[in-house]
Amino acid sequence: MRTLPVLAAAEWGGEFEGALEPINSLFRFPYFADWGVFSINRTILIAWFMTLVAGAVFLVAFRNPQIVPGKLQAAAEGIVEFVRNEIAIAIIGPKGTRFVPLLVTMMVTIFFLNLAKITPFMMLPPTGRIAWPLFFALIAWVVYVGVGIKEQGLAHYFKELAFPPGVPKVLYVILTPIEIISNLVLRPFTLMVRLFANMVAGHILIVITLVTIHVFLPSFPVGWMLGVFGLVASPLVFGFELLIITLQAYIFTMLTAVYIASSVEPAH
Repeated sequence: MRTLPVLAAAEWGGEFEGALEPINSLFRFPYFADWGVFSINRTILIAWFMTLVAGAVFLVAFRNPQIVPGKLQAAAEGIVEFVRNEIAIAIIGPKGTRFVPLLVTMMVTIFFLNLAKITPFMMLPPTGRIAWPLFFALIAWVVYVGVGIKEQGLAHYFKELAFPPGVPKVLYVILTPIEIISNLVLRPFTLMVRLFANMVAGHILIVITLVTIHVFLPSFPVGWMLGVFGLVASPLVFGFELLIITLQAYIFTMLTAVYIASSVEPAH
Protein backbone atom coordinates (compact mmCIF):
# COMPACT_ATOMS: atom_id res chain seq x y z
CA MET A 1 0.00 0.00 0.00
CA ARG A 2 1.73 3.18 -1.21
CA THR A 3 0.23 5.26 1.59
CA LEU A 4 2.45 3.63 4.24
CA PRO A 5 5.87 4.66 2.90
CA VAL A 6 4.49 8.09 2.05
CA LEU A 7 3.30 8.54 5.64
CA ALA A 8 6.66 7.38 6.95
CA ALA A 9 8.53 9.79 4.68
CA ALA A 10 6.31 12.64 5.72
CA GLU A 11 6.80 11.87 9.42
CA TRP A 12 10.59 11.82 9.27
CA GLY A 13 10.86 14.85 7.02
CA GLY A 14 11.99 12.89 3.99
CA GLU A 15 11.38 14.07 0.47
CA PHE A 16 8.82 12.33 -1.67
CA GLU A 17 7.14 13.02 -4.94
CA GLY A 18 3.45 13.68 -5.19
CA ALA A 19 1.06 13.95 -2.26
CA LEU A 20 -0.80 11.75 0.12
CA GLU A 21 -3.44 9.61 -1.50
CA PRO A 22 -7.03 10.84 -1.12
CA ILE A 23 -8.97 9.22 1.70
CA ASN A 24 -11.24 7.52 -0.84
CA SER A 25 -8.31 5.30 -1.81
CA LEU A 26 -9.08 3.31 1.33
CA PHE A 27 -12.30 2.20 -0.38
CA ARG A 28 -11.26 2.05 -4.05
CA PHE A 29 -10.29 -1.33 -5.45
CA PRO A 30 -9.63 -2.44 -9.04
CA TYR A 31 -12.23 -4.60 -10.72
CA PHE A 32 -11.51 -8.30 -11.09
CA ALA A 33 -14.10 -8.40 -13.84
CA ASP A 34 -15.81 -5.50 -15.56
CA TRP A 35 -18.78 -6.07 -17.85
CA GLY A 36 -20.05 -2.51 -17.91
CA VAL A 37 -23.21 -2.49 -15.82
CA PHE A 38 -22.09 -5.49 -13.77
CA SER A 39 -18.59 -5.46 -12.24
CA ILE A 40 -16.84 -7.43 -9.51
CA ASN A 41 -14.23 -6.03 -7.15
CA ARG A 42 -12.99 -6.81 -3.65
CA THR A 43 -15.98 -5.14 -1.99
CA ILE A 44 -18.44 -7.30 -3.94
CA LEU A 45 -16.51 -10.49 -3.13
CA ILE A 46 -16.45 -9.62 0.58
CA ALA A 47 -20.18 -8.90 0.53
CA TRP A 48 -20.93 -12.20 -1.19
CA PHE A 49 -18.69 -14.12 1.18
CA MET A 50 -20.08 -12.56 4.37
CA THR A 51 -23.65 -13.06 3.14
CA LEU A 52 -22.89 -16.73 2.50
CA VAL A 53 -21.34 -17.03 5.97
CA ALA A 54 -24.45 -15.51 7.57
CA GLY A 55 -26.70 -17.88 5.63
CA ALA A 56 -24.49 -20.88 6.41
CA VAL A 57 -24.53 -20.12 10.15
CA PHE A 58 -28.32 -20.16 10.30
CA LEU A 59 -28.57 -23.12 7.93
CA VAL A 60 -26.30 -25.20 10.15
CA ALA A 61 -27.99 -23.95 13.32
CA PHE A 62 -31.48 -25.00 12.18
CA ARG A 63 -30.63 -27.91 9.88
CA ASN A 64 -31.37 -30.47 12.57
CA PRO A 65 -33.09 -28.59 15.44
CA GLN A 66 -33.08 -30.25 18.84
CA ILE A 67 -35.43 -29.85 21.79
CA VAL A 68 -32.36 -29.21 23.91
CA PRO A 69 -30.44 -26.90 21.54
CA GLY A 70 -26.71 -26.86 21.11
CA LYS A 71 -24.70 -23.66 21.41
CA LEU A 72 -25.10 -22.60 17.79
CA GLN A 73 -28.82 -23.37 17.67
CA ALA A 74 -29.32 -21.59 21.00
CA ALA A 75 -27.46 -18.53 19.74
CA ALA A 76 -29.46 -18.42 16.49
CA GLU A 77 -32.74 -18.91 18.36
CA GLY A 78 -31.72 -16.14 20.74
CA ILE A 79 -31.24 -13.73 17.84
CA VAL A 80 -34.61 -14.62 16.34
CA GLU A 81 -36.38 -14.34 19.71
CA PHE A 82 -34.69 -11.01 20.44
CA VAL A 83 -35.81 -9.53 17.13
CA ARG A 84 -39.29 -11.01 17.52
CA ASN A 85 -39.93 -9.87 21.10
CA GLU A 86 -37.78 -6.77 21.53
CA ILE A 87 -38.15 -5.24 18.08
CA ALA A 88 -41.04 -6.63 16.05
CA ILE A 89 -43.69 -7.10 18.76
CA ALA A 90 -42.41 -4.41 21.14
CA ILE A 91 -42.43 -1.73 18.43
CA ILE A 92 -44.97 -2.83 15.83
CA GLY A 93 -47.31 -4.83 18.07
CA PRO A 94 -48.99 -8.20 17.44
CA LYS A 95 -48.91 -7.57 13.70
CA GLY A 96 -45.14 -7.37 13.92
CA THR A 97 -44.71 -11.14 13.90
CA ARG A 98 -45.10 -11.27 10.12
CA PHE A 99 -42.13 -8.93 9.76
CA VAL A 100 -39.79 -11.06 11.89
CA PRO A 101 -38.15 -12.84 8.89
CA LEU A 102 -37.44 -9.50 7.20
CA LEU A 103 -36.09 -7.86 10.35
CA VAL A 104 -33.94 -10.85 11.32
CA THR A 105 -32.49 -11.06 7.80
CA MET A 106 -31.81 -7.33 7.75
CA MET A 107 -30.09 -7.22 11.15
CA VAL A 108 -27.99 -10.35 10.62
CA THR A 109 -26.91 -9.39 7.10
CA ILE A 110 -25.94 -5.84 8.09
CA PHE A 111 -24.06 -7.21 11.12
CA PHE A 112 -22.00 -9.65 9.02
CA LEU A 113 -21.28 -7.04 6.33
CA ASN A 114 -20.16 -4.65 9.07
CA LEU A 115 -18.11 -7.41 10.69
CA ALA A 116 -15.86 -7.58 7.63
CA LYS A 117 -14.37 -4.31 8.91
CA ILE A 118 -12.44 -6.16 11.64
CA THR A 119 -12.16 -9.59 10.00
CA PRO A 120 -8.55 -10.58 9.13
CA PHE A 121 -7.70 -10.65 5.41
CA MET A 122 -10.75 -8.47 4.70
CA MET A 123 -10.61 -5.37 6.88
CA LEU A 124 -13.19 -3.62 4.71
CA PRO A 125 -16.92 -3.26 5.42
CA PRO A 126 -19.06 -3.35 2.26
CA THR A 127 -21.43 -1.05 4.16
CA GLY A 128 -18.61 1.51 3.99
CA ARG A 129 -19.60 1.94 0.34
CA ILE A 130 -22.71 4.05 -0.07
CA ALA A 131 -24.45 1.55 -2.37
CA TRP A 132 -25.00 -1.04 0.38
CA PRO A 133 -26.57 1.29 2.98
CA LEU A 134 -28.66 2.74 0.15
CA PHE A 135 -29.80 -0.76 -0.82
CA PHE A 136 -30.96 -1.58 2.73
CA ALA A 137 -32.57 1.86 3.13
CA LEU A 138 -34.54 1.38 -0.10
CA ILE A 139 -35.76 -2.01 1.14
CA ALA A 140 -36.97 -0.37 4.35
CA TRP A 141 -38.62 2.44 2.34
CA VAL A 142 -40.43 0.08 -0.02
CA VAL A 143 -41.65 -2.07 2.87
CA TYR A 144 -43.02 0.68 5.13
CA VAL A 145 -44.62 2.59 2.26
CA GLY A 146 -46.04 -0.62 0.80
CA VAL A 147 -47.38 -1.69 4.21
CA GLY A 148 -48.99 1.71 4.68
CA ILE A 149 -50.75 1.50 1.33
CA LYS A 150 -51.88 -2.08 1.98
CA GLU A 151 -53.11 -1.47 5.53
CA GLN A 152 -54.69 1.95 5.08
CA GLY A 153 -55.39 2.22 1.38
CA LEU A 154 -53.50 4.38 -1.11
CA ALA A 155 -55.52 7.58 -0.66
CA HIS A 156 -55.91 7.31 3.11
CA TYR A 157 -52.21 6.55 3.70
CA PHE A 158 -50.91 9.53 1.80
CA LYS A 159 -53.66 11.76 3.20
CA GLU A 160 -52.70 10.84 6.79
CA LEU A 161 -49.04 11.23 5.90
CA ALA A 162 -49.41 14.69 4.38
CA PHE A 163 -52.19 15.99 6.63
CA PRO A 164 -51.73 14.66 10.20
CA PRO A 165 -55.06 14.72 12.07
CA GLY A 166 -55.60 17.06 14.98
CA VAL A 167 -53.55 19.89 13.50
CA PRO A 168 -55.08 23.31 12.74
CA LYS A 169 -55.62 23.54 8.98
CA VAL A 170 -53.71 26.79 8.71
CA LEU A 171 -50.54 24.96 9.77
CA TYR A 172 -50.77 22.48 6.89
CA VAL A 173 -49.13 25.07 4.64
CA ILE A 174 -45.94 24.59 6.65
CA LEU A 175 -46.46 21.11 8.05
CA THR A 176 -47.45 19.20 4.89
CA PRO A 177 -44.18 19.76 2.98
CA ILE A 178 -42.23 18.90 6.13
CA GLU A 179 -44.18 15.68 6.66
CA ILE A 180 -43.84 14.58 3.04
CA ILE A 181 -40.10 15.23 2.94
CA SER A 182 -39.57 13.71 6.38
CA ASN A 183 -41.47 10.49 5.71
CA LEU A 184 -40.60 9.85 2.07
CA VAL A 185 -37.10 11.34 1.77
CA LEU A 186 -35.39 11.94 5.10
CA ARG A 187 -36.26 8.58 6.66
CA PRO A 188 -34.41 6.45 4.09
CA PHE A 189 -31.72 9.10 3.71
CA THR A 190 -30.89 9.16 7.43
CA LEU A 191 -30.96 5.36 7.59
CA MET A 192 -28.44 5.26 4.76
CA VAL A 193 -26.15 8.03 6.02
CA ARG A 194 -26.06 6.79 9.64
CA LEU A 195 -24.87 3.33 8.66
CA PHE A 196 -22.51 4.57 5.94
CA ALA A 197 -20.88 7.29 8.05
CA ASN A 198 -20.27 5.01 11.04
CA MET A 199 -18.69 2.33 8.88
CA VAL A 200 -16.45 4.80 7.04
CA ALA A 201 -15.35 6.47 10.28
CA GLY A 202 -14.62 3.11 11.90
CA HIS A 203 -12.67 1.88 8.88
CA ILE A 204 -10.52 5.01 8.91
CA LEU A 205 -9.89 4.64 12.66
CA ILE A 206 -8.74 1.04 12.22
CA VAL A 207 -6.51 1.97 9.27
CA ILE A 208 -4.90 4.76 11.30
CA THR A 209 -4.31 2.38 14.22
CA LEU A 210 -2.71 -0.28 12.01
CA VAL A 211 -0.65 2.25 10.07
CA THR A 212 0.64 3.68 13.35
CA ILE A 213 1.77 0.22 14.48
CA HIS A 214 3.28 -0.65 11.10
CA VAL A 215 5.21 2.61 10.66
CA PHE A 216 6.34 3.50 14.15
CA LEU A 217 6.82 0.22 16.03
CA PRO A 218 10.02 -0.72 14.14
CA SER A 219 11.36 2.84 14.43
CA PHE A 220 14.37 2.99 16.75
CA PRO A 221 15.55 4.93 18.65
CA VAL A 222 12.65 7.35 18.22
CA GLY A 223 9.05 6.80 17.27
CA TRP A 224 8.73 3.27 18.63
CA MET A 225 6.81 4.48 21.71
CA LEU A 226 4.03 5.72 19.45
CA GLY A 227 3.98 2.30 17.81
CA VAL A 228 3.73 0.62 21.22
CA PHE A 229 0.86 2.94 22.10
CA GLY A 230 -0.94 1.93 18.90
CA LEU A 231 -0.29 -1.74 19.65
CA VAL A 232 -1.67 -1.43 23.19
CA ALA A 233 -4.67 0.61 22.02
CA SER A 234 -5.54 -1.71 19.12
CA PRO A 235 -7.59 -4.23 21.21
CA LEU A 236 -9.62 -1.32 22.57
CA VAL A 237 -10.13 0.06 19.06
CA PHE A 238 -11.24 -3.32 17.72
CA GLY A 239 -13.51 -3.91 20.73
CA PHE A 240 -15.07 -0.48 20.30
CA GLU A 241 -15.63 -1.13 16.60
CA LEU A 242 -17.26 -4.48 17.38
CA LEU A 243 -19.70 -2.60 19.62
CA ILE A 244 -20.41 -0.07 16.84
CA ILE A 245 -20.86 -2.89 14.31
CA THR A 246 -23.49 -4.54 16.50
CA LEU A 247 -25.15 -1.30 17.51
CA GLN A 248 -25.54 -0.04 13.93
CA ALA A 249 -27.14 -3.30 12.81
CA TYR A 250 -29.58 -3.05 15.72
CA ILE A 251 -30.37 0.64 15.18
CA PHE A 252 -31.03 0.17 11.47
CA THR A 253 -33.38 -2.73 12.16
CA MET A 254 -35.10 -0.99 15.06
CA LEU A 255 -35.77 2.18 13.05
CA THR A 256 -37.09 0.09 10.17
CA ALA A 257 -39.56 -1.46 12.64
CA VAL A 258 -40.52 2.02 13.88
CA TYR A 259 -41.28 3.15 10.34
CA ILE A 260 -43.28 -0.02 9.63
CA ALA A 261 -45.24 0.55 12.86
CA SER A 262 -46.19 4.03 11.70
CA SER A 263 -47.58 2.49 8.51
CA VAL A 264 -49.42 -0.41 10.11
CA GLU A 265 -51.65 1.85 12.17
CA PRO A 266 -52.85 5.26 10.96
CA ALA A 267 -52.06 8.28 13.06
CA HIS A 268 -54.61 9.35 15.65
